Amino acid sequence: MQYRQLGKSNLNVSSLIFGAWAIGGWMWGGSNEKDAVEAIHASIDGGATSIDTAAVYGYGKSEEIVGKAIKGKRDKVQLLTKFGLRWDSTEGEHFFDWEDEEGEKNIYRNARKASIVKECEDSLRRLQTDYIDLYQCHWRDPSSPLEEMMAALEQLTKEGKIRAAGVSNFTVKDLEHASKLGPIASNQPPYSMVVRDIEKDVLPYCREHGIGIIVYSPLQRGLLSGKFTPDSKFKPGDHRPNTKEFKPENIKRTNAFLDKIKPVADAHGTTLAQLVLAWTIAQPGVTAAIVGARDAHQTKDNLKASNLVLSKEDLAEIQKHLDAFHKMAVA
Repeated sequence: MQYRQLGKSNLNVSSLIFGAWAIGGWMWGGSNEKDAVEAIHASIDGGATSIDTAAVYGYGKSEEIVGKAIKGKRDKVQLLTKFGLRWDSTEGEHFFDWEDEEGEKNIYRNARKASIVKECEDSLRRLQTDYIDLYQCHWRDPSSPLEEMMAALEQLTKEGKIRAAGVSNFTVKDLEHASKLGPIASNQPPYSMVVRDIEKDVLPYCREHGIGIIVYSPLQRGLLSGKFTPDSKFKPGDHRPNTKEFKPENIKRTNAFLDKIKPVADAHGTTLAQLVLAWTIAQPGVTAAIVGARDAHQTKDNLKASNLVLSKEDLAEIQKHLDAFHKMAVA
């Protein structure tokens, strides 16, 4: 496993980061706590010692599970969590509503100072720790001044409750503004072979200004594993059927692309998912990639990607098919 410096901070993270969104159950059709804890243990044992979660995942459940899993292992891990999406308060800007087995929740963006400080205390309690390695604004809150958000992060840093401050889903404009107010260790945007928007401006900007990039959904929520077909069924509460990428015509199109790059995976004796992850962390400017797992077996499979070294020829072959894929119209 490679460990990489996160931007200009003193924090090093594993190039593959355990993603704890799915284990919260929220938007993924439920989860099993025992399997989730074993998945985290397998990640730590395999060298992926960085764990990314958020307060809103499972309305606190994900953080609670992570807290249980790292008990006695805190000195071995880097905890990354997020603030700014409140389901327990109606203050701030309405973001979206979600209904599942927990009932309907109204989600609000809130990056006011008092809210951030409260959220940090709640996350520390759920994670059963006295500090967070990377504390990230989940989504930009247009109703809150960035000055207020950065003041809260500066206070939490001085108090020793966070080691570094980061953001998620920020535009270049917001990154420029925030960076003038205080140090930003990293930005966490979506990025995959399917969704490459950050290559236009966010990735070059962060590369130029020494801001780390931690990408989420590198497997496009599992689509790039090649395990889905146009008639795949999903559990109630799973958000994926509602996304553009999981429309039947796009699953078919993506699978055709995966068939083109499968010979590269076969030549290395690896799976498509492992190939995709290895490609992702090989991209210039990408510090690390977040990958989720529901059980230890999935974790161990994912971590094999960290040992896969792609040659220039491999990357060129993949890029050739990737360019052709993106020339096709997306429905």
